[in-house]
Amino acid sequence: MAYLFDLSQTNILKDIRKIEPIVSEVLPLPRKEHDKVRRLETVDEIEALFPGFKAFLDATEQEIPRPKAKRKQKTHYSGKKKKHTVKTQITVNQNGFIVHKTAHVRESTHDYALYKHSHPDLPDNVRLSLDLGYKGIETDYPKLNCVLPFKRKNPGRGKRGMKGPELSPEQKAFNKELSKERVVVEHTFSRLKKFHIWADEFRNRLKHYDKATDIVCGLVNFRITGTLLI
Repeated sequence: MAYLFDLSQTNILKDIRKIEPIVSEVLPLPRKEHDKVRRLETVDEIEALFPGFKAFLDATEQEIPRPKAKRKQKTHYSGKKKKHTVKTQITVNQNGFIVHKTAHVRESTHDYALYKHSHPDLPDNVRLSLDLGYKGIETDYPKLNCVLPFKRKNPGRGKRGMKGPELSPEQKAFNKELSKERVVVEHTFSRLKKFHIWADEFRNRLKHYDKATDIVCGLVNFRITGTLLI
């Protein structure tokens, strides 16, 4: 933009800051959609937003520059990515429409801990599909309508190196079908990361992170619905 319009980077950033509130006002941002979810009353309204009465939740990471503070270097380091990252969690419907997004947290925050801190308020008849990173949620939230894949049972202490019993054919078939359904949230992450501001290293200040990623989610939602909030 600076090259095309012969402007300095400072002026471009100032213009972006002015445009952000206007764009946020008209886009279907996740927080606006979550407010709608809380107001759903009839079965028809719920099914219109959640086809098949299903929702899918998962978390993703994004690389950030190496923090200067030593404490942040530890808390934001991802052993999986071998980089410093932040984590965000989203909830989508069967069409990939984003109905909830958390604020970013440091990488060392476990997926389930992030869910406990911030999670969607869904209608009781909407089934939330999760992965094994949320193991224990059925015990902690007994009234939550959710489903997780089956996992081999741990053989117990003193049996190091031994594997637990194989899953039954029915359990394997269930896991396969659940994985096929949950691919929608992975496709949504793919759409989000077509935007370089979410795909590449986030070089802006972290205080602007949530606003930027909110707008990206709004653009993805707009692509699905084709409508603006005007």
